[in-house]
Amino acid sequence: MTALVVANAILWVLVIVLAVVVVALVRQVGVLHERIAPAGALMLAKGLKIGELAPALTVTDLNDRALTLGGARADGLSTLVMFVSPTCPVCKTLLPVLTTSRRSEAAWLEITLASDGDLAEQRAFIESHGLGAFRYVVSAPLGMAYQVSRLPFAVLIDAEGVLRARGLINSREHLESLFEAKRLGVASLQDYLEDAARRPG
Repeated sequence: MTALVVANAILWVLVIVLAVVVVALVRQVGVLHERIAPAGALMLAKGLKIGELAPALTVTDLNDRALTLGGARADGLSTLVMFVSPTCPVCKTLLPVLTTSRRSEAAWLEITLASDGDLAEQRAFIESHGLGAFRYVVSAPLGMAYQVSRLPFAVLIDAEGVLRARGLINSREHLESLFEAKRLGVASLQDYLEDAARRPG
């Protein structure tokens, strides 16, 4: 009987110690989470400046519809131009994210996919990945106008035709950082966090 009581007491002590350790670990995870800044899209040093009017180009999509990318929009929607390629593995991993964003952000955003190269290869890419719902443009001048040097790359243009965010997109977090940068009115999340760190208090 005494042995059972002792064993029970030891077990309760172990449970309490374990609970304290778990609480300490949870607190430490919270501290780390606060210290680690969210990863935003990688801004390249060269290229168009945030806050400037985006170049307005009239292009034709693969369904032979004339589109103007850049410039003010009468429907009040912002435009995300996502530069992709059939030969870019990272681009392919982002396609489900773009499909989800196309639906979830439809109230304020229209997504256009842009590429260049062989038209037959582009059409096969659209077919194999179910991209028929997107506006899809094949235009080398469009990439040059937005100074795209690496893929996947995105530019976010507001309804007035102003460039609000841009950068290399390698993940869902990078893409959503463009939306958040526009909402906060900053060039990038990194700029916002640096400004916040410099503010007193």
